[in-house]
Amino acid sequence: MKAAELFVKCLENEGVEYIFGIPGEENLDMMDALLDSSIKFITVRHEQGAAFMADVYGRLTGRAGVCMATLGPGATNLITGVADANMDHAPVIAIAGQASTHRLHKESHQVLDLEQMFQPITKYSSRLLEPDIIAEVVRKAFKVAQAEKTGACFIEFPENIAEMEIDDIPLAVKHAHSPEPPGERVDRAAEIISNAKNPIILAGNGVVRGKAWKQLDSFAQELRIPVANTFMAKGVIPFKHEMALGSAGLQANDYVSCGFSKADVIICIGYDLVEYHPYLWHPTKDRTIIHIDQSPAEVDAYYPVSCGVVGDIKHSLLRIMELASPNTGNHMRALRKALIEDMNQHKDDNSLPMKPQKIIWDLRTAMNMEDIAISDVGAHKMWMSRMFRCEFPNTCIISNGFASMGIAVPGAIGAKLAFPDRAIVAVTGDAGFMMNSQEIETALRLNTPIVILIWNDSAYGLIEWKQMNQFSRKSHIDFNNPDFVKYAESFGAKGYRIEKGEDLLPTLKQALADKTVSVIDCPVDYSENLKLTGKLGEMVCPI
Repeated sequence: MKAAELFVKCLENEGVEYIFGIPGEENLDMMDALLDSSIKFITVRHEQGAAFMADVYGRLTGRAGVCMATLGPGATNLITGVADANMDHAPVIAIAGQASTHRLHKESHQVLDLEQMFQPITKYSSRLLEPDIIAEVVRKAFKVAQAEKTGACFIEFPENIAEMEIDDIPLAVKHAHSPEPPGERVDRAAEIISNAKNPIILAGNGVVRGKAWKQLDSFAQELRIPVANTFMAKGVIPFKHEMALGSAGLQANDYVSCGFSKADVIICIGYDLVEYHPYLWHPTKDRTIIHIDQSPAEVDAYYPVSCGVVGDIKHSLLRIMELASPNTGNHMRALRKALIEDMNQHKDDNSLPMKPQKIIWDLRTAMNMEDIAISDVGAHKMWMSRMFRCEFPNTCIISNGFASMGIAVPGAIGAKLAFPDRAIVAVTGDAGFMMNSQEIETALRLNTPIVILIWNDSAYGLIEWKQMNQFSRKSHIDFNNPDFVKYAESFGAKGYRIEKGEDLLPTLKQALADKTVSVIDCPVDYSENLKLTGKLGEMVCPI
């Protein structure tokens, strides 16, 4: 058989369902081999969209999402999505065709050293120089991508290698097991927690990857320790849980940060430094930090770990919970009460443009608790992370490691393919929407119903927020938008425009029931950004 056929068999062996990508001259043999495969090739409209689809698919399922492009510009278009997946620790395999090995040694049409280009943004980058190594390279790429901490891997596949004959079979798939936490570290962590006067938990996305949210729930409840989650760990503890404090990461003296400033022991569980810089929540560098994760702690001056418990997170939490004494304080209850009051403040405000708080209230009301919101990056992300309540993990996907704009629309398609029975909403600003809005056609062609909720302010709103805070004036952030309703309809999608505040909730309900792609153009009042910043800056911790 051809090497390309063996490559496809290796992908089938890894359980690959979809490959997101665009055909090209240098992956012709791969495209032909896929015609006889159980793998479904999802033809997209831009390679960045393909990478984001694989990114969100991998993050939601824990299985590597796969994206593919041709050489040169096709491969470079994958880079943003691949970097996002790697920094957000989503398992992804990126594949790119390449020119014949006979012209890689010299200046040649569309040839770049892709193996070296992808090396800094992946866990593993490899080039197939002979067909005999295909089975090993594919198996290693999936093993590395799906091993904690999960991330992206890259394979470069020259066209002349793809057409060579080979007699081989895929390697057996074997999954590694997480190690048990060391007993002496468990004992030490339990001792520190038992002696703590005002502990707090910072839960990160590693809890989701380790499927340890039920153990975290029990740990917090049993030991009476409040939990703040990073943006990427929303829902890791249900918001209705009495120990839930909401999301940390607004980079301001908000309610949750007040909790960190009062804490003597900070228990970081499945936390990655890229999610929320330690200097923002631990500027004093003097608190006792416990690190519970499947990987050792990163070195950071503001993250001085007093006790590291490295091993299976679920088992670590259960072992520590058996030994530690419950906390007897009640110092954080006022923080939770204040946060809930803040969330509820504008639920009946129907003014137009709409306040961010009201948009989120209506969105949460319209969606079922197990439906999935994919948030793009922008000012709306800050509001979603703070006020969109989650009761289950992976029901609000936020990119906050690489934090790339343009992820919401293609990411929503990846989410719908991963969970076809759940409603999916892409929550995006007008700027982020236009970066990958071409994938509306992909969603319609695939018959993957999604709702796209556009927060429309005709500006780069988050940058304006930062500019006004720092300089009290804005610089080059305004732009014009197309008619989003007509734009949606030109694809064959449904388009809605919110012209009265009271119309958003029924429109969301209608769009979710449409069973097609629906785009909602909602004007937003981002003057609330500066009001929130001022409020946070003046806040006195309510303890």
